[in-house]
Amino acid sequence: MIWTTRPRSEFGALRAIDAGEGPIVLLIHGVGLRAEAWNAQMDALVGRFRVVALDMPGHGQSLLSDEIRDLSDYTDAFADGLDEPAFVIGHSMGAMIALDMAVRYPHLVGGVAALNAIFQRDQSALAAVQARAKILDGTSVVDPSATLTRWFGDTPSSEREACEGWLRGVDPAAYRMAYRVFAHENGPNPFALEKLRCPALFLTGRDEPNSTPEMSRAMADITPHGHAQIIDDAAHMMPMTHAGQVNAAVLAFLDEVQQ
Repeated sequence: MIWTTRPRSEFGALRAIDAGEGPIVLLIHGVGLRAEAWNAQMDALVGRFRVVALDMPGHGQSLLSDEIRDLSDYTDAFADGLDEPAFVIGHSMGAMIALDMAVRYPHLVGGVAALNAIFQRDQSALAAVQARAKILDGTSVVDPSATLTRWFGDTPSSEREACEGWLRGVDPAAYRMAYRVFAHENGPNPFALEKLRCPALFLTGRDEPNSTPEMSRAMADITPHGHAQIIDDAAHMMPMTHAGQVNAAVLAFLDEVQQ
C-alpha cells in the first residue's frame, strides 16, 4: 500500500478527503495521524459509499480551534459537518469520538464501528498513558520512536514510515491537546453504551496490548446491538497493517446494518 496524500475539501470547519457516492461513511483517525491513515479502507469502500475521511483538528489540513478542550468538542466538530445520517468508523481516539457521536447525536449515526477502542483501562495502563501525556510541552516536535515501537515493533515497513512522517509533521500543540484528552478519557460510559440505539462493531487485534480484545468484548456485551470481532496477529495499527481483514469486517458490518 502506498500512503499517498489525497486532495481535501471542506467538511464543516474541518478538512476531509471526500470521495464516492451513496450512504455516507465517516472515518475518524487517531492521535498524531491524518486522513490518509484510512487509504486502504477508502479504496475498499468508495465503490459503494460516499467516504469522508476527516483530519482531526490540528492534524493534516484541519486547523486547531481555540474551542477544542475535551472529547465532546472533538465530537461536535465532526458532527457539525453532517446534515444527514452516516455510518461512523473510528480508530483509537477516533473510536472514542465515534462512540461519543453515536451516544450524543443518535439521529446522525446509523451504525458505529470502534476500532482499537479503549474501555476502563487498569491503573497501570492509565498511569502509563497519562505519564506520556504529561511530558508533552505543545511546542517541541515529539520523537515518535517509542510510539512507533509500540505500534510496529522494530520491523521496517511502509506503514511505519508513513506514520513516522505524520507524527513528526503534526502541530505539537494539537498533538498535546489530543493526547491529553485521549489519556484522561477511559472509554465510553457503560450506562451510555447500554442505551446505544444503533448497531455497533467493536473490532481490535488479538496482539493489541492497550485496546485489548477483552475491552472490545466488554463493550459489545453491554451494547444492545453490539458485536465484538478480534483479528488474529494484529495490533494497534491494524487498519493499515491488516487492511484486508479490517475491510472485510467493516463491509460485512455495513451490509448487515443496511439490511
